[in-house]
Amino acid sequence: MHKLSRIVVFILLHLAGINSFSQSKYTIGGYIRDSLSGEALIGASVSIQNQGYGIISNHYGYYALTLPEGRYTVNISFAGYLSKEINLDLTNNHDLNINLLPQSLMEEVVITSTRGDRNITLSQMGKIDLSIARIKSAPVLLGETDILKTLQLLPGVRNAGEGNTGLYIRGGGADQNLILLDDAIVYNTGHLFGFFSIFNSDAIKNVSLIKGSMPAQYGGRLSSVLDISMKEGNLKHFEAEGGLGLIASRLSLQGPIKKDKASFIISARRTYLDVLTKPLISNGNYQGSGYYFYDLNAKMNYIFSDKNRIYLSGYFGRDVFDFANSKQSFKANIPWGNATASLRWNHVFNKKLFANTALVYNDYKFSFSAIQHDAAIRLSSGIKDLSGKLDFDYYPAPQHKFKFGGQLTHHRFTPNVLSGHQGQVLLEPDNDSKKFAYNTALYVEDNWEIAEKLSVNAGLRYSSFSQIGPYTLFQRDENGNKLDSVVYGKGDRIKTYGGLEPRFSLRYSLDESTSFKAGVARNRQYIHLVSNAGSTLPTDLWMPSSYRVGPQLSWQYSAGLFRNFRNNQYETSIELYYKDMQNQIEYGEGYSPSLRDTEENFVFGRGWSYGSELFINKSSGKFSGWLGYTISWTWRRFRQLNEGQKYPAKYDRRHDLSIMGAYELNERWKLSTVFVYGSGNAITIPERFYIIEQTLTQEYGKINQHRLPAYHRLDISAIYTPKLKPGKKNRQSWVFSLYNAYSRQNPYFIYFNQEGNMYDGSLNVEARQVSLFPLIPSVTWNFKL
Repeated sequence: MHKLSRIVVFILLHLAGINSFSQSKYTIGGYIRDSLSGEALIGASVSIQNQGYGIISNHYGYYALTLPEGRYTVNISFAGYLSKEINLDLTNNHDLNINLLPQSLMEEVVITSTRGDRNITLSQMGKIDLSIARIKSAPVLLGETDILKTLQLLPGVRNAGEGNTGLYIRGGGADQNLILLDDAIVYNTGHLFGFFSIFNSDAIKNVSLIKGSMPAQYGGRLSSVLDISMKEGNLKHFEAEGGLGLIASRLSLQGPIKKDKASFIISARRTYLDVLTKPLISNGNYQGSGYYFYDLNAKMNYIFSDKNRIYLSGYFGRDVFDFANSKQSFKANIPWGNATASLRWNHVFNKKLFANTALVYNDYKFSFSAIQHDAAIRLSSGIKDLSGKLDFDYYPAPQHKFKFGGQLTHHRFTPNVLSGHQGQVLLEPDNDSKKFAYNTALYVEDNWEIAEKLSVNAGLRYSSFSQIGPYTLFQRDENGNKLDSVVYGKGDRIKTYGGLEPRFSLRYSLDESTSFKAGVARNRQYIHLVSNAGSTLPTDLWMPSSYRVGPQLSWQYSAGLFRNFRNNQYETSIELYYKDMQNQIEYGEGYSPSLRDTEENFVFGRGWSYGSELFINKSSGKFSGWLGYTISWTWRRFRQLNEGQKYPAKYDRRHDLSIMGAYELNERWKLSTVFVYGSGNAITIPERFYIIEQTLTQEYGKINQHRLPAYHRLDISAIYTPKLKPGKKNRQSWVFSLYNAYSRQNPYFIYFNQEGNMYDGSLNVEARQVSLFPLIPSVTWNFKL
C-alpha cells in the first residue's frame, strides 16, 4: 500500500502541475444526446477543427474540453448520426449540450465525417463496439436476436460448441470474462442450458467488448470485458415495440414520465415452448412437464439539473424446467436465473470533474426440487453480491483525460446445499458451507495525447480479496475423514490476497490512415467457475479464493497494425497476442460430486495461449459486414493431470473463420448472411475397451488428444420492411431466416454405442456423433409504434 500511496501522490502532483499552466483557459462541457429520444450517446466524438484536440463522450454521454481563450469550430460526430459543426467564441466556461439527428430519418443518407478513424486514433487495443442495429441484422437461431452469438463472430472470440452462448476469448475460460449490465455483474448469461443469451436486444443501447489490455477501471477477470448498457427510455414521446417469433415473443414500452426530465423503459420476453409442447404430452405419462424462460428489464431516470441525474435499473430472468412422470409418481422443478439492480447517481462538480456513484445488487440462484410419493429432496446453490462504487472522470487539459475511483463488494457464496425428507424422517446433512468475502479495488488511469502521432493509456489498479467468517475449516485425512476444525466467527478474516495490476497501451500513427498499437495488462481474478462439462451449465458452481484456493493471475501482451482504406470505409487490423495464466483450476482426476467442500477436489496449474487475429470491417454503405480470422494455440499444464505433460485446453481451436455480410437491396429488402468455420474441439475419449471379469472396461487416452470434426455453418436471412402508409408512423418488419442452410451435421458430442453380446464374441463398440440442429427456417414479425 505504501507503493500505491506514493503513486497517488505523484499523480496528484502531476494534476496540480497541469492545472498550474491553465490560466486564460476555459472549459466547454455537456451531454451529447439523440435529438428524437433524448438518449445519451456513448462514445460520440467532439473535436476542434484544425487543432488536433478531441475527446470521446463517456458512458453517460458527458464530455469536457479545456481550451485557451479564442474562436473555435467544434465538430461533433457519432456513427449513424448526422455530424454537427458549431462555431464558438470561447471567453468563459461554456455549457454546450448537443443533440444529434439519426441519419436513418433522412431520405438520402450522406456519408459524412463520423470519426470512422477511431480504430486508428484511439490508444485502446482490442475494443469493438457493436450497434444494436447491426446485431439485429445477423441471421439467428429460431428468430431470436442474440448479442453473444453475434460477438462469437468476431476474431479472438469463440464458443464452446453448437448453440452455446459462452464466450471463450483469447484462450480464457467462460468465467474469465467480466460481463456487466448497467454496472451489475452477470454470472449466468444463457437460457435453455446456453442456447440463447439472457440479453433482450430491444432493451439494450450499447455493447462494448474489450479483449486486449483492459483499462484500469475494470478488474476481477483475466480475459475480457463485455460492458452492456440498457436504454434509458424515451424522454420525448411514448413508444412501443416488440416481436412475435417461433418460440418467443417480446414487448417493450418506453416514454417520458415528465417530458425532458424523466423517462422509463420496461421490456419483457417469454418463450412458449411449454405451450407448444403441451398438446403433445397432454395425455401421456409426462403430462405436466415443460420448459420456458422469461426476462424482464426495467429502467427509469430523472434529470434534476445539468449537474445531477439518477438512474434505477434492474433485470430479472428465470429458466424453469418442470418434469412429471405419472407412472412413477415423480415430479421435479428446476428454476435458475439472475436478478440485478443498479442505482446510479451522476454528479457534475464542475465542467472538468464528473462523478458516478453506484449501488449494485446481484443474485444468481439455482434450485432443484423433486417429490416421489412421500419422499422429497432439494438442492440449491448461488452467489449474491452487494457493491458500492465511485468513479470520476477528470478533464484537466485537452491532452489528458483521467479516470479514478474505487469499489467495495461483499460476496456470499452458497455451494450445493442438500435437504429433504422421507416420510417423517428429515434429511439435513452437514453440508451448508457458505463462504463470505470482501473485494476492494482502487484505480487511476490517464489517457494522454503526448503528441499528434503518439498517445498512451496508462493505468494502475490495486485490488484485494478477503475470505471472512463465519466459516469452519476442516482438516481431513487421506480418506476424507474429518480430523480437526478451526472455527471463524462472523467477520473474522481467514485469508487475504491482493496486489497491483498495471495496465499500459500506446498508439503511434505511421500516417493518417495507419497506426501501430501495443499493450500489456496484469490481471487478478478472485472468483472462479470450475466445470466438469465442455460448456457452462446452471449447475456449475462459482467459488471464491479462499484459504485453500488462490487467485488466478495473468499477464497479457498484445501488438497490432491498424489501417483504414477509402476514406475510412474499410477498417483492417492484424493483432498478435500472448497470455500467460497462473493458478488455473481444474477438478482432480477421478472427481465425482459429493457433499464435501468442492474446493477440496481442485488441482492447480498453468495455462498459456498465443495467436493472431485478422479483422476486415466495412460499416457504411449499402453493403456492410466483416471478415474475422483467428489462428491460435491454448495450452494447460497441471502436475496432477496428464502425467504432468502439457495438453490442449478444451476450448483450444486452431482455426476460426467468420464472415458476416449485409446488403440493402432497396428500401424494403435487406439481405444478410453468416458463414462460420472452426477447427474441431479438443476432447478426451476412450481409446481401448477390455472385458475384465465379464465387465466392459474402457481405457482413456491423454487429455484432449482427439478432435471432433470441423464445425461449419451457413445462415441466411432477409428483412422485409413494408412501406409506410401516408400519415402513419407505425413501422413493422418481417424477418425470414435459414439457420444452417445446407444442413451440416455438426458434432455436439460423441458417445459409444454397444451392439452384440460379449459372451459369444459378437460385441461391437462404435463411436457415434450426436448433432443438434439441421436446417431450421424461422419467421419473426417485429413492430414499432
